[in-house]
This record gives sequence, C-alpha cells and structure tokens, in this order.
Amino acid sequence: MESKPLLQVALDCLDRDEALWRAETVKDFAEILEIGAALLKKEGVRIIDTLKQTYPDKLIFADTKTVDLGRFEAQIVFEVGADIMSVCGVASDETIENAIHEAHSHEKKVLVDLIGLGNSYRQIKRLSFLRPDYLAVHTGIDERKTNNDLFEKVEIIAQISPIPLAISGGILLDDVSYLLVFHPAIIVVGSAIFSTDNPRKTTERFWNSINTLSFLPESERNYEPDDDSEG
Repeated sequence: MESKPLLQVALDCLDRDEALWRAETVKDFAEILEIGAALLKKEGVRIIDTLKQTYPDKLIFADTKTVDLGRFEAQIVFEVGADIMSVCGVASDETIENAIHEAHSHEKKVLVDLIGLGNSYRQIKRLSFLRPDYLAVHTGIDERKTNNDLFEKVEIIAQISPIPLAISGGILLDDVSYLLVFHPAIIVVGSAIFSTDNPRKTTERFWNSINTLSFLPESERNYEPDDDSEG
C-alpha cells in the first residue's frame, strides 16, 4: 500500500512572532513546518532553532533555495535543527551532490526544487541520477499571477520521476483528491490555510482529506481539480 503524503504547511510571513503564531495554530495537523526563503533571510537561522526547540516532534523544512556552496549551507541549517533543506534544480551537479552528502551524513534530507528550471521535464533524468530525497514540483507566487501550470507539470513529472515528489503552488482543499492520484510524498499548503478565518480548522480539513482519501481505491476518489484554483 502507498504511504500517505505528509502535510507541509508553509509559514509564509516575514516576522518571527507571526511565524510562531502560525506554527502554533497548525501544529496539531501539520507534519512539516516550512520556513520560507524570505523569512529565513530576514530572521536568519535562529528561526530554525526556535521552531525546532518549540516543536521537536515536527519536521522542519528550511527553504534555503541553495544554488552554490551546497555543503556549507547544509551544515549551517542542519546544525541548528532543520530536517530538510532545498536546493534549486538550476544548481550544478556538484552543489546538489555536496548538499545531499552533507545531509545524509546528518541523517537529514534534501529536496531539489524545480522552480524556474527551463526544460524541467528533460532535467528529471539528470536530477534523478543525483538521487535527492525529494523533487519539488512547484509554481512560485510570482509565477502563479500569470501562469499556474502546476497540474500540467505534476501530470508529466509524476510519470517520469523515480524520486518522491513534493507538490507546491497555490493548492486548495478541492485539489487534494486529484493530486493524490500521483502519489506525492508531500503536499505543501500555505495561503489556502492562512487566508481563511479559521486556519486551524482549515489545516484539519486538509489533514483529514489527505488521510481519508489516501486509503480509498482510486475509483472512489473525486479526481477533478478545481478549475478556478488560484492561490
């Protein structure tokens, strides 16, 4: 039986106190807490340490978006408590390999983010050979304003990638049943949670959807994505 995806919640904000409030709000249902690149740049690695100390039972994802100095940046974030870091797919093979080697020496993980990677479909073979722990199929916030082709990317990459996938990019609750068809390892949600009046309840709904639908036969799931999905 396929294991269910983990629910990763992006704490997309620029303030330490706001990040801690968001983490506290979703802690009962989020399995991975994501420190976004902007928050990491503003608050520094102290925010990783703070979240890991506060929520030691949660996986902490540091969205470093590393493009060089893979080993050095991996050392920095893993030594203060990160469990997963990101490296951009546009980085050199050496950078990706160095980050993976350092991560695995700490029993940590590396996610290679396909964001902004031209011809990403053709790059899957190259990236798969490097054997990261995850590949992220991701449409960024700026990109989604004009062209959110997340579903198209997922449909193609899921068929050709042997590496477990994380899916991120404006995912709404109605999208979960469709995305589960592709057996992702991680589903990332951010704005769909924190734009609501009750973020805790919304997180619970995402968690329930993932945990209920993951174990249904595919014939019993409602696949259709929401055509109006934006986020």
